[in-house]
Amino acid sequence: MREFITKVPIRKGWSGDEKYRLTDKTGENYLLRVTPRDKSGSRKEMFVLMEQVASLGVPMCHPLEYGECEEGVYTLISWVDGEDAETVIPTLSAEKQYAYGLEAGRILQTIHSIPAPDTQEDWEPRFNRKIDSKIKMYENCPLSYEGGQAFLDYIQENRHLLKNRPQRFQHGDYHIGNMMISTDGQLMIIDFDRFDFGDPWEEFNRIVWCAQSSPLFASGMVNGYFDNAVPVELWHLLALYIASNTLSSLPWAIPFGEEEVKVMQKQARQVLQWYDHMRKIVPGWYAPL
Repeated sequence: MREFITKVPIRKGWSGDEKYRLTDKTGENYLLRVTPRDKSGSRKEMFVLMEQVASLGVPMCHPLEYGECEEGVYTLISWVDGEDAETVIPTLSAEKQYAYGLEAGRILQTIHSIPAPDTQEDWEPRFNRKIDSKIKMYENCPLSYEGGQAFLDYIQENRHLLKNRPQRFQHGDYHIGNMMISTDGQLMIIDFDRFDFGDPWEEFNRIVWCAQSSPLFASGMVNGYFDNAVPVELWHLLALYIASNTLSSLPWAIPFGEEEVKVMQKQARQVLQWYDHMRKIVPGWYAPL
């Protein structure tokens, strides 16, 4: 039984979990996540899947202990000493930014080696329901994007691309904001709480955050994942996934206030610029090598 001498709350992040930095008698740090009982349904599965990912050699925060507590369920995870990747990487040389991107892509390929359950619903009807929901959210939203019709048009013209897509384990929120650079310079993956199973290429839908922070990192991530042989089919599907995600980001942001709305409006303008209002498939931030 571990004994801890300090428990410091962590206010960062978007999940509904209570998070704490724990320190034991030896000075070792840990991350404790406490999930309310009404939101705890998938936490055991997350813990088991994190164990599976860690067993593949993925550099990450390691799951150590799972159990029930008065507030719901808890997960004890190893602590990563280091700095946020989104803070560090843009300050590095072009070569190092790209190299970290290559590493992120290779790590993601390893994560995607875990297959989806045989009982998983086919991807096409499942994601089409998500698209329908996102479109409805956007159309019912009191705000809209300037030029947002381009997203709607591209989605409707490219739904057929979802047919016969494979499904694998997904981190669920894979981007530079959920990565750290450890004190010894290792890229580390954190925050698996949005895990899912689905089209592995959909996992790139958060790459807009990477591209805004470091286009070289984002380019390296794509090239590393595909070992510098990026299929053209990726770009067509990625544009679909990014268009869909961008639509729902605006209504999602409204409850969080005006500043978050501005962030999403700015990101949508950036996406439309990268894709020339969805008239080109390869985004402007991408560098092949």
